[in-house]
Amino acid sequence: MSRRFEFNRMEVAGSLGDLGTLLPLAMGMILINHLDPTGVLLSIGVFYVLAGAYYGVTVPVQPMKVIGAYAVATGIGATQIMAAGLWLAVFLLIIGLTGAVTVLGRYTPLAVVRGVQLSTGVLLMAQGVRLMVGTSQFQVLAKAAEPNLIVQSLGPVPIGIVIGLGAAILTLLLLDNRRLPAGLVVVILGLILGLVLGRPENLARLSLGLNLPRILPFGWPSWPDFTLALLVLALPQAPMTLGNAVIANADLSQEYFGEKSRRVTYRSLCITQGLANVMAFFLGGMPMCHGAGGLAAHYRFGARTAGSNLIIGAVFIVLALGLGSGAVAVLRLMPMAVLGVLLLFAGAQLALSVIDLGPRRDWFVALVMLGLTLATNLAIAFGVGLGVAWLLKWDKLNV
Repeated sequence: MSRRFEFNRMEVAGSLGDLGTLLPLAMGMILINHLDPTGVLLSIGVFYVLAGAYYGVTVPVQPMKVIGAYAVATGIGATQIMAAGLWLAVFLLIIGLTGAVTVLGRYTPLAVVRGVQLSTGVLLMAQGVRLMVGTSQFQVLAKAAEPNLIVQSLGPVPIGIVIGLGAAILTLLLLDNRRLPAGLVVVILGLILGLVLGRPENLARLSLGLNLPRILPFGWPSWPDFTLALLVLALPQAPMTLGNAVIANADLSQEYFGEKSRRVTYRSLCITQGLANVMAFFLGGMPMCHGAGGLAAHYRFGARTAGSNLIIGAVFIVLALGLGSGAVAVLRLMPMAVLGVLLLFAGAQLALSVIDLGPRRDWFVALVMLGLTLATNLAIAFGVGLGVAWLLKWDKLNV
């Protein structure tokens, strides 16, 4: 019987697999929305460790993407982001503790779950390509394809494309190599490249010491903050969290780990995410979830036990407590293109979950959801997908 925790090269590689999703949004909210770096990194690390210890299998930790993307794009205030996280925490705890989420999950057809996974996977792949070519929101706002490198091009070719293509080819060559795990090799080479070509002033800010987090570093949000956060951030995020971070994640965990993932239920995922966001609220961190894309990323790059959670969680905790705000300089060493490659392969892994769909009508539901996601957002696609899937159960309708 396999152990709950293993600590080897594959677990280390798998623990790094989701940095492509985690770092750009986390860094964006720290640099643009002025979230507290110690609070952001510490809450991520603690969430990783406690989730791994409880579930006993690899469990992802990701930013809530609707909130993160909107926040970075608009520069919304930190207190409003905090308020949105608390709204989502209350929502998740209510549907988790009452068992309402189990009823919702029971009446969600497999085609809708696969549609969420396909749509999320394609979004992650597209974002990965943007990071490689320099057109993501973070890079556009920074007005540079590789904001933290002193070299921006090799002749007429942007440096991000060169790094991305090289990292992608290396990942393909090593994807199933257990001696030299792809994720670990690519991340290490990315950090080395950042050290060689990075801006010297970034590392000059590093200072070791004990950096304890502040409680409510931005104060308690005002009622206008809570109102705006509910309408603009929390309500659009809630359906995506339910579809992707709860239902789709539980399904994917069962597919990957079988009986070992018995604790990964709709209720438990809601409760752990709710508690994590209460913690993030008080520490000044970002709203977090258990996104299915993160699980696909960790698994594709080698994670098979909760040991990967403890490894990456410890890294974030050490960065937070040891470097505080200076930890951002370490994170900046990683080229955006390398993060894009990790995201591209993670998205492909998640999108491939759709291959077990059988009937034509199930494929129709999943593809309709993909189209709606690309045209609008995943929250709308989830709601419409539910309606279409249930309509197609009527024998008089066919596609």
